Amino acid sequence: MLAIPSRHRSLTLLAVVLGLQLLLLAAQIKREQQVRLIRVWAIEGVTPLGRAAAWISDGVYGAWSGYVALWHMRKENVELRAERDLLKMRNAELVGRAAEAERLSALLGFRDAHSEVPMLPARVIGASPDVGSRIVFLSRGSRDGVRRDLGVITPDGVVGKVLAVFPDTSQVLLLSDKESGVGALLATSRTQAPVNGSGEPLLGMEYVSNEVKVEAGEAVLTSGQDRIFPKDLPVGTVLEAKPDRHTGFQQIKVKPAARLNQLEEVLVLLTRQEFAPRKGSDAPGASPSTPLSSGASNGASSGATARVNPAAPVATPPPARKLPAASAPASGSGGPL
Repeated sequence: MLAIPSRHRSLTLLAVVLGLQLLLLAAQIKREQQVRLIRVWAIEGVTPLGRAAAWISDGVYGAWSGYVALWHMRKENVELRAERDLLKMRNAELVGRAAEAERLSALLGFRDAHSEVPMLPARVIGASPDVGSRIVFLSRGSRDGVRRDLGVITPDGVVGKVLAVFPDTSQVLLLSDKESGVGALLATSRTQAPVNGSGEPLLGMEYVSNEVKVEAGEAVLTSGQDRIFPKDLPVGTVLEAKPDRHTGFQQIKVKPAARLNQLEEVLVLLTRQEFAPRKGSDAPGASPSTPLSSGASNGASSGATARVNPAAPVATPPPARKLPAASAPASGSGGPL
């Protein structure tokens, strides 16, 4: 061990004595608010360490709490997205139910407005997978009274005819099918001609002479001579009429009155007998917006089909005397009833 020189020892002792004396003085001297000076020095010496420790602690706590908050926020975001998707599904379901209720209300209102005509409401439950076929399946069958060749309509107009019947379901051949058709007439001139399907959205009206005036927008109604539908049901509206010099008949395109590509509920006509016309509704060119308001014959021939193919245009029939419904002619060539 090295020996401390006597001169340095004296200086060290002097420094220790002075330090102790300053401490004693600091312990005795009081500053403002009766705080001793030594306490002030001690606090000022420890304060930077406390501040550093607090800064480190706040940083660590802030980082941890931010991570935890971010994790909770992410979890809440996932839950909110799931809740949003569920609400969207429920909203779409409610919109669909509201639309269905509106359609059913219109369907039942139409049936109640024509309570004299036996009609059976049915739901469309499927369609044929064949692209070239226009066939739909109904939720009603033979147990409900559905029979082959009965007419199917909506409040908008003609849909088609029953093609096949099973105990609980039935097939309907839509008016737009290539093998389908309906006896029809022009609302203005009362010229009778068949309307046939083409497999496309538009229908075709055949065997209308070039001499007959046909304008776009003219209503096309059922003629009642196909023994499927009553008279004056809306079939569609003329979109285009072009004369053909080679055949002597016009090429007429008809837009269906019923929305054949959006069918969900329909009405099956359970009768083929004639309906007595109502007052003020048996005039030629009656508005197609009131189907069955001037009902006519459905006939009783079970072998008749909806497609009509006359060899020549049918001339406008002259007015005939009014007959009671029970004595309707069987050939379908009688006047309006």
